[in-house]
Amino acid sequence: MGSSQNWLTRVARFPRLRALAWVGEELYASRGYELLRARVKDPRVIAWQSVAKFVPPLRRRFSVANRLSARLFRDGFHALAVLPSGAIIGAVPGSIVTLRPGEMEFQKTHAITRGTRPLHITAVPGGAVYWGEYFDNSARDEVHIYTSADEGATWNVIYAFPGGSIRHVHNIVHDPWGNSLWILTGDYGDECRILRATCDFSSVDTVMKGNQQARAVAAVITADGVYFSSDTPLESNHIYHLDREGKVSQLASTSSSSIYGCRVGDDIFFSTMVEPSDVNRDRTVRVYGANVANTESWQPVLTWEKDLFPMGLFQYGNAFLPDGENGTPFLAVSTIAVESDDQCLSLYEIDSTR
Repeated sequence: MGSSQNWLTRVARFPRLRALAWVGEELYASRGYELLRARVKDPRVIAWQSVAKFVPPLRRRFSVANRLSARLFRDGFHALAVLPSGAIIGAVPGSIVTLRPGEMEFQKTHAITRGTRPLHITAVPGGAVYWGEYFDNSARDEVHIYTSADEGATWNVIYAFPGGSIRHVHNIVHDPWGNSLWILTGDYGDECRILRATCDFSSVDTVMKGNQQARAVAAVITADGVYFSSDTPLESNHIYHLDREGKVSQLASTSSSSIYGCRVGDDIFFSTMVEPSDVNRDRTVRVYGANVANTESWQPVLTWEKDLFPMGLFQYGNAFLPDGENGTPFLAVSTIAVESDDQCLSLYEIDSTR
C-alpha cells in the first residue's frame, strides 16, 4: 500500500479498476474495455454498475485478460468525457469511441492513424467535444485538434498547428470562468506552449512558451487562474500558478515529471510518474497536495515505489487522477506499475479539519 500523510485516509480499494472521470458524485472507471459507474457517498459501501462495453479487435480481447499483457499492450480506456446529454466519448488504443444515450456498446467513430490515442478528451457545457493529436511526430508535421458537435458521431479538424511549430498536443482543458480552452503542447524549445483559445477557435493566443517549464500536461483551472505542473525529463520539475493577468508563480518542486492533476473541493493535487532521466532519478510515484487557500504548503501526500518490471515494456510507474468535476470530498487515484497497488483504484477521505 502506498504511504500517506495523516490528512488522507484510504477508505476503499478496487483492484483492476482505472478511474477516468467524475460527474458530480458519480465516478466512471474502466476494467479493461468495460466502463463502470458508481455513486460515491459512503465509499465503504459502493456498488459498481456496468455502463457499457467496447468490443476491441480479437487480439486485444486476449491481451486485456491478463494483468501484465494489458500493461504491455496499453489496453483499455485511456480517456473519457461525459456529455450533458449522457453521451460518452472515450479513447481506446487506435480509436475514438462513442456511446449514445440508452445504448450498451461503444461504437468506433474515428480511427486514430497518428499515434494510438489522445491523452485527454474535453467536453464543454454546450456539448462540443475536443481532443488533440498526440503522436511521436519526429518529422514535426502539422498537428490537429479535432472537435465534434454531434455528440461524437462525426469529427472534424477545428484547428491545425503548422508543421514545425509543435510536436504534439498534451491536453485541452475547459475554463468555465472564462468560457475558453487552455491548450498545452510540447516538447522542446518553442514547441512547449500554454495557449488560451475561444471555444470556436476564432482566437488562439499563446500565454507561455519557449522553455521546459512551459512543457505541461496537467492543469487545474480555478477562479483565479491555472495551476499546472511541468513534465520534463531535462530539468527539475515544479508546480506553478498562472493568474488571470498572465503572472506566473513557482509554488513547489516535484520529484519527477507530472501529467495528471485534479481538484477535490478546496484541495488541488498533482501526481508524478517514474520516468528516470539524468535529472529526474526518483523511483517513487508521488501525489502532491495543497489547499487553494494556502498553495505554498505543497507536500507529498501519497507515495508508491515503482515495481520491478521494465518501464519500456510495462509502463512507467504512475498515479492517474480522473478528469471532470468532482462533487465529493474524496480523492480518487488509480496506480500502475507500482508495488502492491498495480492497476488499483483507491479512494481517500480528506481531513477537512486539518
